[in-house]
Amino acid sequence: MLSRPQPGESEVDLLRFQSQFLAAGAAPAVQLVKKGSRRSGDANLDQPPQQDHRDVVMLDNLPDLPPALVPAPQKRARPSPGCPLPEHEDPEERLNRHDQHITAVLTKIIERDTGSVSVNLPVPSGVAFPPVFHRSQERQGNTATSGKRSIFAQEIAARRLCEARVPPLREVVSALDPPEGAVTREALVPKEQGSQLPRSSHRFQGPHLVTGKGLRGQEAEQEAQTIHEENIARLQALAPEDILQEQQRLLAQLDPSLVAFLRSSSHMHKQAGEKAMEEQWPQEPSVKITGREPIVPTSPTVALPVTPNREWLHMDTVELEKLHWTQDLPPLRRQQTQERMQARFSLQGELLDPDVDLPTHLGLHHHGEEAERAGYSLQELFHLTRSQVFQQRVLALHVLAQVVGRAQAGEFGDRLAGSVLRLLLDAGFLFLLRFSLDDKVDGVIAAAIQALRALLVAPGDEEVLDSTFSWYRGALVFPLMPSQEDREDEDEESPGEKAKRKSSEEGDQPPSDLARHDVIKGLLATNLLPRLRYVLEVTCPGPSVVLDILAVLVRVARHSLESATRVLECPRLIDTVVREFLPTSWSPMGVEPTHSLHKVPCATAMKLLRVLASAGRNIAARLLSSFDLGSRLCRFIAEAPQELALPPEEAETLSTEALRLWVVAASYGQGGDLYRELYPVLMHALQALPRELSTHPPQPLAIQRIASLLTLLTHLTLAAGSTTPEPGSDSAEASLLATPPLITWTQVSGLQPLVEPCLRQTLKSLPRPETWNALGPVPTACLLFLDAYYQAWSQQPSSCPGDWLQDMERLSEDLLLPLLSQPTLGSLWDSLGRCSLLCNPESCAPVPEAVPSLVSLGCTGGHHPFSLPGSASPFPFLTALLSLFNTLAQIHKGLCDQLAVVLAAPGLQNYFLQCVAPVATPQLTPFSAWALRHEYHLQYLALTLAQRVATFRPVPATRAALHHGMALALLSRLLPGSEHLAHELLRSCVFRLEFLPEGASGGPEAADFSDQLSLGSGRDLRYGRGVLLAQACQDLPSIRGCYLTHCSLNQASLLASQALPRGQLQRVPALLLPVPKEPLLPTDWPFLPLVHLYHQASNTPSGLPPADAVGTAMRALQWVLLLESWRPQALWAVPPAARLARLMCVFLVDGELFRETPIQHLVAALLARLCQPEVLPNLNLDCPLPGLTSFPDLYANFLEHFEAVSFGDHLFGALVLLPLQRRFSVTLRLALFGEHVGALRALGLPLPQLPVSLECYTGPPEDNLALLQLYFRALVTGALRLHWCPVLYAVAVAHVNSFIFSQDPKSSDEVKAAGRSMLQKTWLLADEGLRQHLLHYKLPNSALPEGFELYPQLPPLRQQFLQRLTSGMIQKGVSET
Repeated sequence: MLSRPQPGESEVDLLRFQSQFLAAGAAPAVQLVKKGSRRSGDANLDQPPQQDHRDVVMLDNLPDLPPALVPAPQKRARPSPGCPLPEHEDPEERLNRHDQHITAVLTKIIERDTGSVSVNLPVPSGVAFPPVFHRSQERQGNTATSGKRSIFAQEIAARRLCEARVPPLREVVSALDPPEGAVTREALVPKEQGSQLPRSSHRFQGPHLVTGKGLRGQEAEQEAQTIHEENIARLQALAPEDILQEQQRLLAQLDPSLVAFLRSSSHMHKQAGEKAMEEQWPQEPSVKITGREPIVPTSPTVALPVTPNREWLHMDTVELEKLHWTQDLPPLRRQQTQERMQARFSLQGELLDPDVDLPTHLGLHHHGEEAERAGYSLQELFHLTRSQVFQQRVLALHVLAQVVGRAQAGEFGDRLAGSVLRLLLDAGFLFLLRFSLDDKVDGVIAAAIQALRALLVAPGDEEVLDSTFSWYRGALVFPLMPSQEDREDEDEESPGEKAKRKSSEEGDQPPSDLARHDVIKGLLATNLLPRLRYVLEVTCPGPSVVLDILAVLVRVARHSLESATRVLECPRLIDTVVREFLPTSWSPMGVEPTHSLHKVPCATAMKLLRVLASAGRNIAARLLSSFDLGSRLCRFIAEAPQELALPPEEAETLSTEALRLWVVAASYGQGGDLYRELYPVLMHALQALPRELSTHPPQPLAIQRIASLLTLLTHLTLAAGSTTPEPGSDSAEASLLATPPLITWTQVSGLQPLVEPCLRQTLKSLPRPETWNALGPVPTACLLFLDAYYQAWSQQPSSCPGDWLQDMERLSEDLLLPLLSQPTLGSLWDSLGRCSLLCNPESCAPVPEAVPSLVSLGCTGGHHPFSLPGSASPFPFLTALLSLFNTLAQIHKGLCDQLAVVLAAPGLQNYFLQCVAPVATPQLTPFSAWALRHEYHLQYLALTLAQRVATFRPVPATRAALHHGMALALLSRLLPGSEHLAHELLRSCVFRLEFLPEGASGGPEAADFSDQLSLGSGRDLRYGRGVLLAQACQDLPSIRGCYLTHCSLNQASLLASQALPRGQLQRVPALLLPVPKEPLLPTDWPFLPLVHLYHQASNTPSGLPPADAVGTAMRALQWVLLLESWRPQALWAVPPAARLARLMCVFLVDGELFRETPIQHLVAALLARLCQPEVLPNLNLDCPLPGLTSFPDLYANFLEHFEAVSFGDHLFGALVLLPLQRRFSVTLRLALFGEHVGALRALGLPLPQLPVSLECYTGPPEDNLALLQLYFRALVTGALRLHWCPVLYAVAVAHVNSFIFSQDPKSSDEVKAAGRSMLQKTWLLADEGLRQHLLHYKLPNSALPEGFELYPQLPPLRQQFLQRLTSGMIQKGVSET
């Protein structure tokens, strides 16, 4: 017995098993039984099976070549029952007879005879092209053949049938020209003609109920049509009455809901039938050539430019409302009202007027809403950005970029309600652009980057910042980031803890929330930088896209130090920028535009590195060391711009940006090694400056390059003369400061003879305004270089002082004094007020499109020439001139008298007068913060020069007072980043006796005389205001020390601010200033010591007073009294209510401070100033006060303290009584009479010592019922008595008397009842004196002991009212008895 195959055996083994099985002749395990054939009936199952001759596959007998690829014969189809196969036919013969092989066709080829075949010309048509085949044409032919046929087969059959029916040419031509008035139609099918009814009868289109489904072939249609004709015949044979009767019978048998459904369906079929019949019977003559019938709209009001045909694809059912877009535009509606309409924009981003009528070929009418109006709304453009067609996405992004650019340029103005940028950002425009950057189409990416640049970058901002780079401290700029409000507890946190907390909070927020507060942070959270790097590195976009990306990166770097660090640390981003756009070798380029910026130097890439380096000294060091910027700076500076093989403008800009990058590095004391390498190049450039400056007209780009070169020399000179300060405890800082500078003084000492001629040449253009304005910052840069040069020269220990003093005298006599005598310089001083932001606060109002989350300077629209950043602005030149004068006056004291002439300029005096005038303070915006900082520099330098001059010569009193007022105003306006200016003002100008001429010219005596006139002659002159002011003038050094202690600024910020002015370049942390959230000092900075004492006392758990509390309080009160008396404009920004609250802090420090005699006298003098008739009306306690959450809470605390420690102190009581005036909030009076009624006994202030008039408390009559009841209760119970509290006793009697005799008809019933009840109780009082006062009160009079006058007897009206009330009371008592 053969074994079964085992696992692991191959095919050879299987074939061997097969051979053994066949050789053995054994019976198989399975027997094959054939079923009977269908054509021969049942099979004979009893017949034994025939011998099965199997084919055995032998591997040895296989041919060497594979068989030919001959198509296999078709499978034998299963015979159908109707066509059985012949039984005795040989299959081979049948195959040969039906063989379709190519050899059978090519055996005998016979050419067809076409001689007798008629030629049929094509049917002419009225169109230029042959008709297009529509699939719906298959319904036109008759399906005569059975079975399913393809569309192609049906089309071929229809064409053959059409060709067979084509008439001769002459018949066709005659058919094209029918006789006039003839109407041609297609012949109907005979069956349809037989069933056609008159036009007036119902139209039966065919059977609807009987369809013949279930029958075969044509029998179905024939049978259904027969039944349909029989039904029609029966209906036509019936009379109308019989039809209606049968109809009613059927309706009665059916469900009403089913009847309603059938009627609605019948109505729809009827409309469709009428529509189809109208299609078959057109109303106008037409010639049918293509066999397509037009569909005439049923609505007579719809006029379409094309006639739809039901044979068109998807036009079997015409929906006219969807074809309205093909009609002509409706007429433009004229706006008759002032209602707002949707803003629409052109493809160039222009705002279109609602009534503008533009032609349709401009492509501005492809929208559904308001189809008659041209342009597209923002919503439609947003919708178009999601199109599947990338060209439409590109177009939408391009239009949105144009809209954003025009919005930022201020072109829309007040034509739109609201901000376009704010609306776009709220709608998700930022993330739409971010998603578009991930598109696969380069055009979409380019359009998205263009829109992103239009949103983030304001070109005017960059132009202003670049043009002012060479100004005095022009390289220092504020970060363009939103100023977020800090929490209250942030003051207790260190800067490091605050930064960690903020970073952790921002990391938890999604990008959408971050973008709502800060657009740049939201973008960075979406991995914008890696995507931009990919676009630059991989896709290699065109020049415009590259410039847009670099501009966006510059804007991101200007945001903050954190953003600049992220740009630097983005993988391969800076590598790509340096490698691709700052190569050291490139192919020469001409003036014509280039197709790619890759491997070509780009000035914007150099600017990006410069902005990054400005963010911090560490970033600058990493750029210089890690990216080999030193060699690239040498490459672009060593050659003149005209030799760089670049377009002229690009070469000038690239050279300028390279010089500015070196300036930034030199500001940190870095890049000094480049000076030795490029020394010959710099000398050659300096020698060529006079020739370049003599070019007429001066080229703006060349002027900027020259100014950048001079600024570079200025910083290199500062680096050579930088001093080594005392290092702190930090070892890293000590090692940094111990590093010797890379530039020595001998290497820069020869620069002055080359720069001074340039200054002389530029000053010759001063009388010519056009040329002077065109020179721009070059004169300013020359003056700043001379300033740095003399400052560094005077600090060299090896140099002789006589050399620099003699050189300064030479410069003063030869150059500066002649300059001061020029009339043109006076015109520059006169234009200060016109170009000042302080004098024109409306010029720095925020632009309409300003968005808080996207900070911009708002310089897109440009500036007037006579503005601070304008071309005719005098601020840069005059600031540099004052800086040079200060350096010369500091080093050479003998030049002070000569240089003091500049302080007497009428233009400068008028400018100071406008700055100290009580005008509205400019709103703090990014642009105003940047511009005011430059304006404050000029003011500080002028005041410093005035202070130096005042040391050696007397100053006129009026000018000294003006300078002191200017110093006080400047101190309260300085912004973050100017900490050294505030510190120097506190040390010098603010507390200098020379700036207080009133102290030596009878000011104290005048104050006493004024008080005697206003307060009377009974005042003790030993403690008058004059004595206090004289003592304050003597104590100015102590006062200055007090304020230097309590107005101290952040030490780290102060050191960083002092580093650059002092030449300590190793300590300059960054050229990026802090965010200008608010001024450095609050507006009430004179009261800061008092506020600090109050907070220290509140935070001290032991309750002990702070150390030296008496001295601190006395110095602060002396300074405030001096300002109140002689510099009242310095306190105009502090409301009188805020001053009162600060004075109350003196009494809240502890229980003994207010008892000190100096404190008592100073507070009394300040209280008298607050109660003056011209100040008292401005005392408003109901409005919010700066630095105070709630005045009622402060007053409640004040009452508690008074009740606890006052012991009847009259000054304390005067401060308690002052807020109780009638015009102030009733809450304050309720707090005293409701919660602190015990304090009434200690309020023994006599009426003559009341600082305000008694009428301020008694009028108008009190209308608060609760307070009146408290008044009456305090009087009746004895808590308020005349000898205890005379002031409030008179006040309470006056208000109660007015209330009980009030007969106002508008009063409510409750008030009237309370008044009658109070009068009855008054009538029944046992205290005759109080009863007399309440009933016979007449007028307030502080001269009387009681404080009011009394009626001898009641007036008749009051007497009658009292009698009427008392008589009713007596009658009521009798009745009760």
